[in-house]
Formats: sequence, C-alpha cells, structure tokens
Amino acid sequence: MSILTSNKYGPWIIGLAIFFGVAVAVVVLALIAATVTFRRAEVASIYNNKKVEIVGIEPKSEIWGQNYPREYETWKKTANMDFKSKHMGNTQEDPLAQRPEMVILWAGYAFSRDYKAPRGHYYTIEDMRKTLRVGAPGIDETKDLQPATCWSCKSPDVPRMIEQMGAEEFYKSPWSSQGSQIVNAIGCADCHNPVNMDLTITRPALREAYQRMGRDVDQASTQELRSLVCAQCHVEYYFKGDGKYLTFPWDQGFTMENMEAYYDDIQYADWTHALSKTPMLKAQHPDYELFLLGPHGEKGLSCADCHMPYISEGGIKYSDHQLMSPLKNTASTCQVCHRDADADLINFVYERQDKILETRNRLEPELAKAHIWTKMAMEAGATDEELAPVRALIRQAQWRWDFGVASHGASFHAPLETERILSHGLDKALQAQLLLQDVFRAHESNPAELPDITTAEKAQAYIGLDMAKLQDQKARFMASVVPNWLAEAQAAGRI
Repeated sequence: MSILTSNKYGPWIIGLAIFFGVAVAVVVLALIAATVTFRRAEVASIYNNKKVEIVGIEPKSEIWGQNYPREYETWKKTANMDFKSKHMGNTQEDPLAQRPEMVILWAGYAFSRDYKAPRGHYYTIEDMRKTLRVGAPGIDETKDLQPATCWSCKSPDVPRMIEQMGAEEFYKSPWSSQGSQIVNAIGCADCHNPVNMDLTITRPALREAYQRMGRDVDQASTQELRSLVCAQCHVEYYFKGDGKYLTFPWDQGFTMENMEAYYDDIQYADWTHALSKTPMLKAQHPDYELFLLGPHGEKGLSCADCHMPYISEGGIKYSDHQLMSPLKNTASTCQVCHRDADADLINFVYERQDKILETRNRLEPELAKAHIWTKMAMEAGATDEELAPVRALIRQAQWRWDFGVASHGASFHAPLETERILSHGLDKALQAQLLLQDVFRAHESNPAELPDITTAEKAQAYIGLDMAKLQDQKARFMASVVPNWLAEAQAAGRI
C-alpha cells in the first residue's frame, strides 16, 4: 500500500504539501510586490523630484533633459550619422546628383536648386539655414525666397513665436525675420506638455485641419497621439493665400486623390513650371497619410511603435527618442511583433523598396521628357488651348510621382498604395507624350533631340540656373548674416 493512500499518513502528507505550496506562493507574491513597489518608487522619484520647473513653452531641450535625462540622452543621438540601409540612412545625401531628372521636374521651383535627403532632428535648423531653397537674404540685396511658414516644422521656437505673434502674423513674415528667434532644433517642447509630459499638439495647422473635418484632436487617444504629434509635420501641406498660411488639405480625405481634388477645386498651384508652363503641385512629405493606408496603420500601430521603441532600465521604461529607421535595431522594433529572423525582416523591406524603385526609375525620365517636349511644342507654335490637356496630364503625373517619392518611408509604410500611385503617374506621363505627338504632327514638326541632363549641373544649366552665383551668395550669407543671428539669440538667452 502506498504511503499516500495510507489512512494513517495520507492526510498528513497532503496537508504538509499544501502548507509548503502556500508558503512558496506567499514568498513569490511578496517578491513580486516588493519589486513592483520598488519600481514604482523608482519611477516616482524621477517624476516627483524634478530639478527644474518648466513653465510655458521652453524650446531648449537641455532644460527638459535635467528632469528626463534618459530621454534626453537618446534625443542627442539624433546627431549621429552612422546608419545606412540599402536605399536610405541618416546621412545627408544629394538626390539631385543621383537623379538629375528631378531638376527638370522642379524647373522654376526652389527644389531644383537644392534638395538634400534629411538627417536627424538635431540638424533641422542648421540644414534649413544652409539650403539654397530659402535664398541668401541680406546678401547683394537678395530677398527671401520663402516666408516664415517654412520654419514651421523645424523648431519648438515656432510655437513660442506663434504664441507671441499669432499664427497669421508669423506665417506672413519673411523667413529671415525669424532667423534669430528660431534657433533650437526639434525637441521636447514640440510634442510634450511640460506639466505632466502628456503628448500634445503644438501646431495650429493640425488642430485646424481636424476642426474643418468636424473632429476634435483633443479627444484623440494616447495611441493616436503617438502618431498625431508626428503628423504635425510629416504630412502634405501648402501655404494658403498671400499670407502663406500653413494648411493641411485634408478636407475631403487623406488619399492622394482626395487632396488632388481639394487643390483642383480651389484652382491651386504651387508654381508654374519653367519649361512646360504647367500649373504644378508640390507634394511635401505625406508620411502620415500613407501610413494610414498601409498594413501597420490599418492595424492600429503608431509611428512611435516602430520609430521610438521602448527601453527598459531597472524599473524605468521609456521611449527611445533617437527617432531612427526601425531597420537599425529590428530586435526592439520589428521583432516585438514579428518572429522572423533579422535578415529576413530586412530583406522583406528591401524587396518592396526595390520593386517600387523600378516604377520610379521608369517614371522620372518619362515625366521629364513630357516637360521638355511641351517646351519644344510651344517653340513649334502650339497654343495654350492645344496644350491644355497635355498640361492637365503632366500636373496629374507629377503629383503622383511626388506624392510617392516625397514620403521617404512610403515603400514600407504603404507598399501597395505607393506602387499604385507611381504606376498611375507613369501612365499619365505616357498619355501626355501621346497627346504631344499629335500636337507636333498638327504643326508639321517633330521633337528635337533631348538635351544632355545626365548630371544635376547640366540639368540646372539647361533650366537657366546660375549655380555658382547662388552658392557664392549662400556662402556669404552663412559667413556674415547667420553669425549675427546666433549672437543675438545668445545674448537673449534663446540658446
């Protein structure tokens, strides 16, 4: 007979087992409770023992860093330029040098002068000052090419100035008039309420767009805000009216066609193309809109889920504020949800990028040809009436090209939608060429041989840009005007 089934010992042994089991459970629960209490205390010690009290809009992130050193230390890493994937990284590349047709596509617009791939948030102010797109105000009586609206996404000093001046006055002021005011790179105050560190909307354009759609952004969930704070800047926008008022064209929806219809309804054009004389649209960077249409956005993920993964240190869990490509550290980003090997995940992304680049590589030269042929058709005697349907197709084709290209993460965020958009752009560019052939025949002419635009320099010379003069003016601007801005900002304690 087993000792466990014995009437004499069975109940005693079972009771002893229960006793020890309960004792172990109590010890484990006590350890868990102690750990939780310790970690809560550790977290509380951070948030209840702030070193500085931040009141109002504090644009200097180093001040915030005294209270939140972990987040601040990761934010400083946006200065790093140590990552390069197959097609993109955080170094400042020159797409115009790599793709000279883009100079032709932007002929007559400031982007044909200078267009650099973006670096980290740390460089937003420096890169804005250096770009040829804003001109060289103060040098040889060169005027500002852009309004102060162009500063909108570059600095937490912008909400500060909007609070002081009002949005309307700020936007319509010259770009250079804010040079000594807008001095701090994108940082803490762009996204956080200093009282409780809640995510908050600091730019009026997003709030106003929501209001026009009949929605209240203040009712957004925390998960939604983890994308919406990014959507203050990483969106399509335009400068409305003579006051250059920053506006998001979301009134009819978030798709490429929705925004195109919005612009067509108000007969808006960013500029008239220097070669084809087409009224053009310039897509900015519709990252948020395309993200909504992709698999991750449709499943309810946020921008921060992939670009700001969590870091755990002891009892502290916080977001990595380096804001990098998820491919730099797939273990903390992709592999939180996906169980594929690191190399496989990266190759999945590259495969989508490669396929979409095939369509882009077909579209850009055909669209450039359509612009150049339209110029030749005008020289052959074609009228505006004859060229109206051609220009309509060119406008549509380039809007689709730019919408897919300006969003640097499009081929990952929404690969199917991006491929659809670029394919439609190629179709419309080829349709424009077919109509142009009819125009040439009507004038008993043929398009001349295409110019040599195999380098950015050749393409810029073809559209009439004196790049040596522009670069000289910019160099003198950086050497004389910018130091005065910095000295004034330093004296005022803004940096």
